[in-house]
Amino acid sequence: MAVKIRLARHGAKKRPFYRIVAADNDSPRDGRFLEKLGTYNPLQDPAQVILDAERVKYWIGQGATPSDTVKTILKREGVFAAAE
Repeated sequence: MAVKIRLARHGAKKRPFYRIVAADNDSPRDGRFLEKLGTYNPLQDPAQVILDAERVKYWIGQGATPSDTVKTILKREGVFAAAE
C-alpha cells in the first residue's frame, strides 16, 4: 500500500479549507484517509498551518511521499527538512 501525504478539501464553495492527511494512493481526494496530520487555511493572511510534526515525520519515515503542495507547506514550516 503506497501512502501519500496530501490535502483533502473541506469548506464551502469559494471558501476552501484543507486537512493535511495521510491517505492511500488509490483513495479519492476527499475520501478515506489513514490519519489527519493537520490543517491548512489559505484564506487567512498569512495562511494558517497547524501540523502534528511528530506524526508527519513518522509517516515520512514509513515511506509516505508528500504531494508537491504539501511538500512546500512542510518546507515552509521547517518540518520536511528535519524529516529527510
